[in-house]
Amino acid sequence: MSGSAYGTTAIALVIMATMLIGAFALRLSRTTSDFYVASRSVSPWWNASAIGGEYLSAASFLGIAGLILVYGADMLWFPVGYTAGYLVLLVLVAAPLRRSGAYTLPDFAEARLESRPVRLIASVLVVTIGWLYLLPQFVGAGLTVRLVTGAPAWVGGLLVASVVVFSVATGGMRSITFVQAFQYWLKLTALAVPVLFLVIAWQADGAPTTGSGPPAFPGRTTVTVTDGVRVTVVDPVAAVVDGTVDGTAYDHEPVTLDAGEHRVAPDTELTFAAGATVPHAESLRAISNDLWSTPLTGAGGRDHPVYATYSLILALFFGTMGLPHVLVRFYTNPDGRAARRTTLIVLCLLGAFYLFPTVYGALARLYTPDLLLTGRADTAVLLLPERLVGGVAGDLLGALVTAGAFAAFLSTSSGLTVSVAGVLSQDVLRGSVRDFRVAAMLAVVVPFALSLLATSIAIADVVGLAFAVAASSFCPLLVLGIWWRGLSSTGAAAGLLVGGGLATAAVSATIAGVDRGGWAGALLAQPAAWTVPAAFLVMVVVSLRTPSRVPSGVGRTMVRLHAPESVALEH
Repeated sequence: MSGSAYGTTAIALVIMATMLIGAFALRLSRTTSDFYVASRSVSPWWNASAIGGEYLSAASFLGIAGLILVYGADMLWFPVGYTAGYLVLLVLVAAPLRRSGAYTLPDFAEARLESRPVRLIASVLVVTIGWLYLLPQFVGAGLTVRLVTGAPAWVGGLLVASVVVFSVATGGMRSITFVQAFQYWLKLTALAVPVLFLVIAWQADGAPTTGSGPPAFPGRTTVTVTDGVRVTVVDPVAAVVDGTVDGTAYDHEPVTLDAGEHRVAPDTELTFAAGATVPHAESLRAISNDLWSTPLTGAGGRDHPVYATYSLILALFFGTMGLPHVLVRFYTNPDGRAARRTTLIVLCLLGAFYLFPTVYGALARLYTPDLLLTGRADTAVLLLPERLVGGVAGDLLGALVTAGAFAAFLSTSSGLTVSVAGVLSQDVLRGSVRDFRVAAMLAVVVPFALSLLATSIAIADVVGLAFAVAASSFCPLLVLGIWWRGLSSTGAAAGLLVGGGLATAAVSATIAGVDRGGWAGALLAQPAAWTVPAAFLVMVVVSLRTPSRVPSGVGRTMVRLHAPESVALEH
């Protein structure tokens, strides 16, 4: 059996397991409460495993290693931020949010502020964040299926969309709880087991390091450019070309790529000698190995790296509490105490998982530098077993990694689809189980269509932008809504529009490729450092100027949010 056959089998097994577990849980899903919040009866351990399953997305499984391959130490803030965000959520949000009794974030907004307009604004933001987060899942699935099977990229996205709609529409939250818990442990195994063999192979290879120069090919390497790419060459480099470069066709002829930009046509092969400097895809700024291993120097290859780094930290730390698919999980706990216990377990599970993508990223810099040329850095995790181990063992380890990657796409997409479908079914449709199923299909259509147009996006980058939107909108709403009696409906609406609107505009400009360079480019690429304070400031100032719009029942609501359930019920 070939490596691609192993990978195809792995994908098929993950899909089958997902559908079988979902079908089993279908027997337990009957009521509306089952579909939205699993009847609020999920234990902390199951819930934490399910949160780990849906939270560890394509950005975690593939994207972090890819970013570390390209940009190095600066990107370690991604796993740190993804995990540390749960500390903030634990301290400020977890238990009060569960006690609110809401099904969704818009439910919480309406219950706390007694305002239908605020609810509608929150609904739009939930759908925006959900779609922004779903987009890289479909792109990552397309990359994986194309790499493993050679099928067109849209096939992977369509597979994930179809399986997710089936799982969500048939069993709702209760069904995907079991599915996502299983998928967390599959993902952890799929990274942990291969990394042991990769480290052993690295040691057997003499434990090479990157050195201080630019990334170079470790041996004679042939790179196949399937989609066509613009590359940047810093110093002239020789290659044997079979295909078209800069509009000229070559038939296995030696060519010297001079310093500057070059256009490599689709289906072109370039063969480089051992030690040759790796040309970088135009979208990736070349970073020498000494800068790659030093923090606060590259910040994703952008200008003003110190600002970009701290803005990213702010987005990740505070964006977690604003992610709809994460927060909806806390509504499934029996009570506030269970919600806190769930968060503590999640911190442990995430900490264990994020030990591994860093290792993959560092090894990728040594053994898959050709991905810097093709721009496919997100595939490093999938390619390393073949490059370091090889043979049948490498194929089997690669299949295991492929299974984990596909589980990541499915589990995160399921959680996002539930959160978006919950909002669409309640605020656009009539809120019945049938409407929830229709909404589940609507929830995946837009991001899947966008994934067909955005095949070259950096997965973790887009997810980081989704965190920025969440941090700039729902973080201020939750923190002030839970801890400040003076928040008015007008202030909340203004803050959501300003923070969410500015962050969404910046994110849209970044995804569209608007790069002005300098401070303008840095502010657009990492907006959280200015959009989060803006949202808080607007909410506070407008609320202070509109005291008449503070809900009349705020006292009773605050008791319900902060008192233990037994006490709150007496009031």
